[in-house]
Amino acid sequence: MADILNPENAGDLQSQIEEVEALSSIYGDEWCVIDEAARIFCIKISNNLEEPKLTACLQIILPPDYPSAAPPIYQINAAWLRGLERVKLANSLEDLYVENAGESILYLWVEKIREFLIEKSQSTETVEQPEKVNMMTEEEEDDDDEDVPDFRTLKLNTENAHLFMDHANDEEIPPIQHGTTITDRRSTFQPHLAPVVTPRQIKAVLDKLYENKKIASATHNIYAYRIYCEDKQSFMQDCEDDGETAAGGRLLHLLQILDVRNVMVVVSRWYGGILLGPDRFKHINNCARNILVQEGYTSSTDEATKTGGKNKKPRNKKTK
Repeated sequence: MADILNPENAGDLQSQIEEVEALSSIYGDEWCVIDEAARIFCIKISNNLEEPKLTACLQIILPPDYPSAAPPIYQINAAWLRGLERVKLANSLEDLYVENAGESILYLWVEKIREFLIEKSQSTETVEQPEKVNMMTEEEEDDDDEDVPDFRTLKLNTENAHLFMDHANDEEIPPIQHGTTITDRRSTFQPHLAPVVTPRQIKAVLDKLYENKKIASATHNIYAYRIYCEDKQSFMQDCEDDGETAAGGRLLHLLQILDVRNVMVVVSRWYGGILLGPDRFKHINNCARNILVQEGYTSSTDEATKTGGKNKKPRNKKTK
């Protein structure tokens, strides 16, 4: 906050205020203020306002020297956006920043993402998955994912890419707790939990976890998170399957019915060579529920299971 009040940044702060006011009036309820003092915002973007088929959430942090000297720090959350498509979109946003350096560019970014969604939704081959996908075995799902580049190793093509993706190191990494493992037919599941209140903390937690060689080598690292937006009294939330189809959505649903907030749960799975079928989803959610109880985010596992957690208020952990 001290940097924002620095007289040297007064012009940038005024530009930010004017830009935020304009975006709020243009996008209405789709625009959300996460933390006004810290200049953290998000906007829900869809390909069609009347009948949206694809949506993405653009989360942004405005540095004190934006727009004069620095780009917004951003993260795009969309479960379907992976691999080369994510890199392509990131590169297009970077190009817009380079072309309009020193100017307010959030509106251009939002509309560029919307154009991307429209183009993708018009291609039925990429939007609509064949019914047989739901019948795939775990092994077939793993084989199918071999053609999808690992988002952990992808790099943007231009030399200024670090301006967009590596700002997580500017903020203290939230404390990460590791839960008890569950093993079934040689497959092992382990949960990890961290309190989060900003979008870039999500990436910071993931980066920290992937520094652990064992976690980085897991067959899947499924995660979900929920961050409460006080001004809208609503949640910013998202999930990632990491190749375990539908697991991220199920994990996010668990966080929703337990009514937890400002928390991220990651479940690592090491595949043991024996298909578990639907049991793998049970183990993923049981791992997540156990660590949420362990860290005081919800009641006992038995009570949470019976009540669905809908009437429970979480005892949230705060970042230190």
